[in-house]
Amino acid sequence: MTEAAISIRPFTPDDQEAARRLILQGLGDRFGFIDETLNPDLDDITAHYLAHGHLFLLAFDGETLVGTGALLIQPDRIGQLVRVSTHHAYRRQGIARTICHRLIEQARQHSLTRLVVETNHDWYDAIRLYEKLGFVECLRERYGVRLSMDLV
Repeated sequence: MTEAAISIRPFTPDDQEAARRLILQGLGDRFGFIDETLNPDLDDITAHYLAHGHLFLLAFDGETLVGTGALLIQPDRIGQLVRVSTHHAYRRQGIARTICHRLIEQARQHSLTRLVVETNHDWYDAIRLYEKLGFVECLRERYGVRLSMDLV
């Protein structure tokens, strides 16, 4: 599989269960358990993301869902990347990077001036990915880290 073989398209309601399952599985892989009550936004992606004008993208290898990522668009022209997840069998193949590039492009098209992303302070692969994309650490707390990128 190469990056060129991956297709990216917006989420549709028919994708609900597959997207929810992929993201929760990724969290389970990372933390060793899944607490679905901590992720109520995944119960209705259309209502939590699309209905509010946010963007939710999916990456496919053929018909197989292999990645997700969303852009929350705030009224103050700041966006936030969330729900970036890659199927465990497809990690380290540039899928998350490709999704993030697309979300960054969309942020610029929406005239956003800044992007932020948050992750766990010890999720080193995620932090490295965001830094390679141009994000800079701006806040570190006990369990989390926030990175930002100026778009202007």
